[in-house]
Amino acid sequence: MEENGKVSLSDGEWRIMNLLWENPPQTIMELTRALKKDRGWSKNTVITMLNRLEAKSAVHHEEGQRAKQFYPSIERADAALQETKGFLERVYEGSVSLMVDAMANSKSLSRHEIEELYEVLRKAEEEGL
Repeated sequence: MEENGKVSLSDGEWRIMNLLWENPPQTIMELTRALKKDRGWSKNTVITMLNRLEAKSAVHHEEGQRAKQFYPSIERADAALQETKGFLERVYEGSVSLMVDAMANSKSLSRHEIEELYEVLRKAEEEGL
């Protein structure tokens, strides 16, 4: 857990969290099956990642009839917001406009994404943000 009480997740931890957010609870074997197919991970790798996530208070488990049942302890939206803020701070010194400018200048935004951005900004303006 970071000083500010927020959890910072590695790429591998995000993979496990996404599986748990999509379909909680899951056992080690269920996670291993999904991650072996997707990433080639072994049971030991999954156990190591789950131990790290429990140490960060991002997941918790309950003893099931035959296997531990793992649940997310944090909300996806909270983790995503924290990750986004961290990314903006590291890469763009906290500036959303610098990030959008970089995306626009590299021609990375589709017409649909630009329209979505306009809609997000209109909504923020209406809500007085």
